Amino acid sequence: MKFASLGSGSEGNALLISTASSIGRTTVMLDCGFNIKETERRLQRLGLVPADLAGIVVTHEHQDHVGGVFRFARRHAIPVWLSYGTYQAVRKDCDGVAYHFCRDGQSVTIGELNLIPYTVPHDAREPVQYVIQDSRFRLGVLTDAGQATPYLTKTLSGCDALVLECNHDRQMLANSTYPPSLRNRIGGAYGHLSNDATAEILGAVDRSRLKIVVGAHLSQQNNTPELARAALCSIVDGEAAQVMIACQDEGFGWISLEE
Repeated sequence: MKFASLGSGSEGNALLISTASSIGRTTVMLDCGFNIKETERRLQRLGLVPADLAGIVVTHEHQDHVGGVFRFARRHAIPVWLSYGTYQAVRKDCDGVAYHFCRDGQSVTIGELNLIPYTVPHDAREPVQYVIQDSRFRLGVLTDAGQATPYLTKTLSGCDALVLECNHDRQMLANSTYPPSLRNRIGGAYGHLSNDATAEILGAVDRSRLKIVVGAHLSQQNNTPELARAALCSIVDGEAAQVMIACQDEGFGWISLEE
């Protein structure tokens, strides 16, 4: 298995997961918050064309995650998976797209990849995040959640790699120029994870297989890569896991998981 990001942050998100077997290669895209031209450009940077994608899987209806999904899927005849609640929020955009429903705990098989949706606390209709597996490896993804839950922590345990939201530094958010309503929304139970909250989640999961953890969805106003990295390193320092940080403009290049 390998994975890469087209970009990660409030201006657009898209994560690629790919695996190969004797049957062939399967590549899916998790969310797409970029327009068609920009998505194609970012795919090309990673050596892909739209025809390489077996599907697009959606977490929730916020525009930085779903804004480009349906135009891109329609243009290139790519099937889409999303929760029914998310569909209710975006149904006007679904015409001409082959879409399929998914729900918490019920695995979805796309080619050689198995995706398990799990519910998270976020201010959307029916938000889910995903654990993605092939025959050997397990990748856990968590962005856009306001707080930890026992279910979330259990689901992310035992992964070989984790992509975890490090949206904001609490002090930077408190001192930001954002209006109080927005600060409360971001820092609330259905908003976004702070560096400290994500570190607590990382500290609570089973890390016995963990090889790499990527901090993602950083706020450009209320966080820094250095603060996010320090929070994650405070948990895994001395362990085998490598720490990386995703960025808005470049995301990150292909990361391969090996035995």
